[in-house]
Amino acid sequence: MRNINLRKTAIKISDFIADRVATARAEGVVIGLSGGVDSALAAALCVDAVGVANVYGMMLPCESAEEDCADAVTAADHLGIAREIVDLTKTYEALLVSLPGLDNKLARANLKSRLRMCSLYARANQRNYLVCGTTNMVEMYLGYFTKFGDGGCDIEPLVCLLKREVREMTALKKFPQDIVLRTASAGLWKGQTDEGDIGLSYARLDAAVLSFKDPSVTAPDEDRAVVWRMFNRSAHKREMPREVTEPVYECEL
Repeated sequence: MRNINLRKTAIKISDFIADRVATARAEGVVIGLSGGVDSALAAALCVDAVGVANVYGMMLPCESAEEDCADAVTAADHLGIAREIVDLTKTYEALLVSLPGLDNKLARANLKSRLRMCSLYARANQRNYLVCGTTNMVEMYLGYFTKFGDGGCDIEPLVCLLKREVREMTALKKFPQDIVLRTASAGLWKGQTDEGDIGLSYARLDAAVLSFKDPSVTAPDEDRAVVWRMFNRSAHKREMPREVTEPVYECEL
């Protein structure tokens, strides 16, 4: 497994965030805080980049467990950023009434994620802020995010980091251990966890993903097969929408 300089990498990521905010002529960053380690770290790096006064945290529960929001509040207060809680449960339930027959579990879960994206962009537009994503390297490679949901953002500062590295860097930021070691979950339904969905631990996923990027890293064939299958199935998530660039002209044979 690779050995990166966590402190220098954190500075590089913060510089990236600051540059993107300046280039966009924005005034800060909005970030959705789930209570998990990824969003906690992304928020901390945003604070390093643009200052605590220019980072706005949003907790967006939607049929969520109470401890998720509590941990998100803890993360925001640890950083000292402004925050708000917007409960999307009633909005979600109203949409289900307007979309009768939406009984597919994944479709309903993705709807929650896309409602959160809409809420983040509403605040970002109001404040002239950018929306910060929280997807790490493993999630990006696997396509383990909702297209135009948590994958809908202006910047993705954590894509260079394995899950292990996210936890290690978050520990350097002195977050409570409950957040650093928290079981990864998108909170899309009761009892849902990332590792349960994928069928592999993050330790195994880190190694398997890295093995495709670095030939010196080895991983079991069965783990690589899971990663390769998910990578190929999710290719469309990592691309801009495809388009037909030219019409057919009358003079063409």
